[in-house]
Amino acid sequence: MKKLFIVALLVVGMTSFAQERKARPERAKIEQMTPEQRNQLHLKKLTQELDLNASQQKEMSKIIAEQSAKREAKMAERKATKDSDKKQLTSDELFAKKSKMLDEQIVMKERVKKILTPEQYKKWDDMKSKRHHGMKKRMMHHKDRKPAETGDKK
Repeated sequence: MKKLFIVALLVVGMTSFAQERKARPERAKIEQMTPEQRNQLHLKKLTQELDLNASQQKEMSKIIAEQSAKREAKMAERKATKDSDKKQLTSDELFAKKSKMLDEQIVMKERVKKILTPEQYKKWDDMKSKRHHGMKKRMMHHKDRKPAETGDKK
């Protein structure tokens, strides 16, 4: 009985590891696309999920492009900060950064609310929440694995 349990654990572990490795090449392919290509795919996905009309597509396309540019700039900033000798943000800097991020999210929601119908907006908000929850879950999983991968022991 013990052997069966161990074999089952190994199979489940190997399967989940194989699934993780399969997901990485897809992400690498997406990262190789131009920002315009990624934006276009994002717009098509939203159009499909929310049944956007031509006018809504045009407006959402602008928002997606702006968000993409902001995200690219933030990634470059994080990389520059990571490469520099600066250690951690002070509590005031962290507060200012988080406050600015939340202000931007509020503005974004208001803009989207003006473009979409109430039903579309609810669906968009639900999609956004699911994606956020999934990213948070992956980040926690990645955080939990890091020490083992680097060989550090706590």
